[in-house]
Amino acid sequence: MVNLRPLKYLAFIGLFFIFIMSLNTEKEIIVYQPNSRQKTGFLKSLFLMAKNIKNSRELIWQLFVRDFLAAYKKSFLGIGWIILAPIFGIVSWVFMNYAGVLKPGDVGIPYPAYILLGTSFWGLFMGFYTSAAETLNTGQGFIMQVKYPHEALLAKQILQQLANFLASFIVIMLVLLSFKVIPSWQILILPILILPMLFLGAGIGLLVSVIGVVANEIRRIMDIALGTLIFFTPIIYSSDSTGGMIAKIIKINPLTYIIGGVRDAITYGKIENLSYFIWSGIGSFIFFLFAWRLFYVSEEKVIEKMI
Repeated sequence: MVNLRPLKYLAFIGLFFIFIMSLNTEKEIIVYQPNSRQKTGFLKSLFLMAKNIKNSRELIWQLFVRDFLAAYKKSFLGIGWIILAPIFGIVSWVFMNYAGVLKPGDVGIPYPAYILLGTSFWGLFMGFYTSAAETLNTGQGFIMQVKYPHEALLAKQILQQLANFLASFIVIMLVLLSFKVIPSWQILILPILILPMLFLGAGIGLLVSVIGVVANEIRRIMDIALGTLIFFTPIIYSSDSTGGMIAKIIKINPLTYIIGGVRDAITYGKIENLSYFIWSGIGSFIFFLFAWRLFYVSEEKVIEKMI
């Protein structure tokens, strides 16, 4: 007769091992349901997206390093373009000012320094917008092949934009000092002051990212609209130098306070329209939360359109 006792002992040991492993291993059960994201509450969806970004820190960093270096790898000047771009950008405005074509009014500091700060912060706002608008298109290859939280793409895009701005801002500060413009102590809270720019720019970009996959014209229309909006924002001129309808548009334009407030804080040490700056910041934050929620809810259907 065959002795089955060793097999019984072996089976008992195997079952005991499986039991121990089940006690020491946390198993996550994922249940897929139709329209599950739409059923998720507003606050819960924001918490889930924030958690996804936190858990994807390493992925965000790797994507950031790869794309940041690749952007300048094949360029002759390389990363030097980050430094030269803002300086080249103000040449035309300074020339028109000295030629008498542009009358910016009394800006309180040397005009090149004024225009350099204004256009740099405008570029940062547009960078946030562009980064968010290209969130899904930038990671399209990964989206089709790998399952991962796509909120990481937004975080990577914004991180890359901030890195570009930081490199150029160091040069901007040196230019300001050369014009004997001493930055205020409020430059120390610059990361807090630029948050409204981040919220408004990224909020608009997220909406465009979702809608633009279905209707490409939306992205083009928004690009043109924002490109025109710079002339209705006191960046290349003082708000006191305008009147009539333009002055009314400037007054209701939130970027007047969001961008102008940051520039004023650095150069003059105070935000002239502080209450408008605060309310514009709060409104931008609320707008961003709703845009982020829409991105979360619509993401799966949008990706289906990309296939």
